[in-house]
Amino acid sequence: MIGIRVFRAIDDPDACQKYIEGHRRILEIHGVVKITSYKHDWVDDPHTMVILVEEQESGRVMGGARLQLRRSGQSLPIELALSKYDPKILEMVHQAELNGGTCELCGLWNSMEVAGMGIGSYILSRIGAAISTQLPIASIFVLCSPVTVRMGRRVGAVVERQLGNNGLFYYPKDDLIATAMLLSDCDTLHHADPKERELIFDLRKTPFQLRTEIGPKGQFDLEYNVLIKNLNYNLANS
Repeated sequence: MIGIRVFRAIDDPDACQKYIEGHRRILEIHGVVKITSYKHDWVDDPHTMVILVEEQESGRVMGGARLQLRRSGQSLPIELALSKYDPKILEMVHQAELNGGTCELCGLWNSMEVAGMGIGSYILSRIGAAISTQLPIASIFVLCSPVTVRMGRRVGAVVERQLGNNGLFYYPKDDLIATAMLLSDCDTLHHADPKERELIFDLRKTPFQLRTEIGPKGQFDLEYNVLIKNLNYNLANS
């Protein structure tokens, strides 16, 4: 059985290390050995949430992502990645932080064992949008590869065409393209695909559930546990 759970990075250091190692291996497979924004100081940040995909019987990590809040004085990875190409990203993140709070969905990866199941391409981003209402944020930044732009659009993110070349950057290598996107309405998801929006709202309503998912490679059961423990945000006053 495959399970997905969400937790604050500081609450499970061992799981964070497994996530880091798995992500590193996937990056190396794709010839990416160094990313400017790939630092690990987020493991000590109480405002970083980890979305982890695990084989429940063995505890083996098969993928994941992070939702890093811009609250603790640390720059978002997208700021570190893009500011040398276009410094406007810094002001854009700053304004988003002032306008209800912001974060970044980043570090998204999945292992070869679950490739083609839709976990990395759709489910992780769906969970990122779903858990946003547990947090003091109104928007989510994401830096997408060409194959994940469609993923961003499905959950309601739009390309930030004010940045780079109509939102495009050569990153993390000169022969790779990344697209800067922003989900600006976490609560309503006005721009999301209607079916995707329905799934996200269902996860918000029922954060613990067992669902049969249908991916490109067929059906599989997935256990969700997306209620974040140990949060001390007062959303009413955020």
